Amino acid sequence: MVQSRATPPETPSAPWAPGPPPLDAADEPLRDVDAERAVLGACMGNARVIDAVRHTLGEGAFYRPAHETVWQTLLALHSEGKPTDPIVLVDYLRARGEVDRVGGAVYMHQLCDAVPSVSGAEYYAQIVREKADLRRLRTCALRTVHLTQEPGADPDTIRSGVETDMRAERELALASGQGRLSRFIVDGWRFVTESGAAQTPLWGTPEQTLWGSGESLMIVGPPGVGKTTLAHQVVLARLGLQETVLNMPVAPCRRVLYLAMDRPTQIAKAMARRVSPEHEAVLRDRLCVWQGPLPATIDKEPDLLADLAAAHQADTIVIDSLKDAVSTMVDDALAVAFHNARMRALRNGVEVLELHHQRKGTAEAPRGQRPTLDRVYGSTWFTSGAGSVLFVAGEAGDPAVTLHHLKHVTGEVGPLQVIHDHERGTTAVEPTLDPLAILRAHPGGMTTRDLAAALSGETTPGRADMEKARRKLEILVKAGLAKKTEGTAGGSGGGQQARYHVSNLHLAAS
Repeated sequence: MVQSRATPPETPSAPWAPGPPPLDAADEPLRDVDAERAVLGACMGNARVIDAVRHTLGEGAFYRPAHETVWQTLLALHSEGKPTDPIVLVDYLRARGEVDRVGGAVYMHQLCDAVPSVSGAEYYAQIVREKADLRRLRTCALRTVHLTQEPGADPDTIRSGVETDMRAERELALASGQGRLSRFIVDGWRFVTESGAAQTPLWGTPEQTLWGSGESLMIVGPPGVGKTTLAHQVVLARLGLQETVLNMPVAPCRRVLYLAMDRPTQIAKAMARRVSPEHEAVLRDRLCVWQGPLPATIDKEPDLLADLAAAHQADTIVIDSLKDAVSTMVDDALAVAFHNARMRALRNGVEVLELHHQRKGTAEAPRGQRPTLDRVYGSTWFTSGAGSVLFVAGEAGDPAVTLHHLKHVTGEVGPLQVIHDHERGTTAVEPTLDPLAILRAHPGGMTTRDLAAALSGETTPGRADMEKARRKLEILVKAGLAKKTEGTAGGSGGGQQARYHVSNLHLAAS
C-alpha cells in the first residue's frame, strides 16, 4: 500500500520515503503510535500539558522519528513562550526545513485532532515511556544474545557486561528523573498550586463542598432511600441539563461513563423520569452506559477505571454500585487495591462518583441523629480513600429522608432534610429547614442561637449546633444573601449576640 504524505513512516527509518518498510512483528508490543499521537495532540491543544508530561517522557521516548522531532519542537516553542498550536508549529518547522520530514502541515493538524482526552495526556505519556523502556531493554538483551554467540564467549565477561548495562540504565533513570521512582514526581510549587485545592468544586461551593475536584464522592445508604435518584441529578447537572442539585451548583463536564452494574434495567427506569425528548442529543453524545458486570473486578485490574474512561473519552465515571466492582468488600487488601485504581483514574483527570450500601442488619439511628462511617459496608479503607461521603438515612420508599455529610472536603453540609419526588425523579431541601428561608421569615433578624434552635428543634441548642448555625450564617453573608450586625461589646454571649438579616440585595432579587 502506498502511504499518504499525511502519514509519516511507521518504523524508525529514514525521515521520509515513498512507502514505509515492512513492519517488524517484534516491534508490535514495543510501540503504541496512537498513544504517541494522543500525547502530542494534547500538547498542541494545551501548552500546559507539556509541563505535565515532559518529566514522564524524558529523552528518546517516541518510536517514530517524526514524532520525536515534533516533541522536541514543542519543547522549544514552549520554552520560548510561544503557542504550540499546529499553525505555529508548522511555521516553526517550515522555517527550519523540517515540515515535510514530519508529515507536512496536514499531519500536524491530524495530530492535534487525534487526542481522545486532554485530561488523559499524562496516562498516554506513561504508555509511550513504558514502550520506550521496553525497546531499550530489548536492545540490551539482543546485545547480550549476540555476545553469547561469538566464538570463545566468556560467561564472566558477558555477565559483567550485563551488570554494567543494568547499572548504567539505573543510574540514567535516576539522573534523568525517568522510571517508576520519578514518574509522578512534581516540584513543590506545582503540587501546591495545581493540586486542585483552588479549583471550582464539582458540586457545592468552596466553603461547603459536596464533591471536590480530584477527590471521589461516595453516596451511601440502605436500599430504596434515593441514592440513585440523587446521583442521577448530579449526572444530569454534570451534563449541563440542570444547574444545581439541592440548591448547590454543579460544575459541567465533557462526558460521563455510567457503570450500571447493579440492576441496569431499574437504573434506566429511574433515569427515564428525569429526561425528555429534547435531551436526546446531549445523552447520545455525552453519556455512555456500561450495562452489567465489568470484564474484571477493579481490584484485580488497577488500570481498568482509567482505561475505561480513556476508551470512552469520559472525564467522569459513576460506579453503581461499589459492591459489583470489587471481588469482596470486607478484605482490606482488596479495598486498598480498589483505592489504587480509584487514584489512578483521578490522577488522569477522571472524576469518580460511587454508590454504596450500609452494613446489612445495621439498626437505623434515631431520625436526625448523625450516622457514623462504621455503618458503611465493607473495609474502612473504602471510605478512608474517598474525598467526600454522603449518607442518605431513611426508610425504603420514604419521600422524606435525611442527608448527612459524614466526610467532607471543606465545610460540612447539612444535615439536610430532603424530599424526593419519585414521579419526577427530583430531590429538594425541606424549605422549613432552609437557613435562608428561616432568616427570610424573621424580618427582625436572628442570632446564631436562634438559627441553631430552629434547625435542631432544641430550645437550648448544644455547642456543635451553635457552631453549625454560625457557619451557615457566615456563608450566607459571604454570598451576599445576608448581612451581619455586630452585637454590643460586653453583652451576654459576646459575639453570639450579633444579628443576621436578609440582605437588601436578596430581597430585591426576590
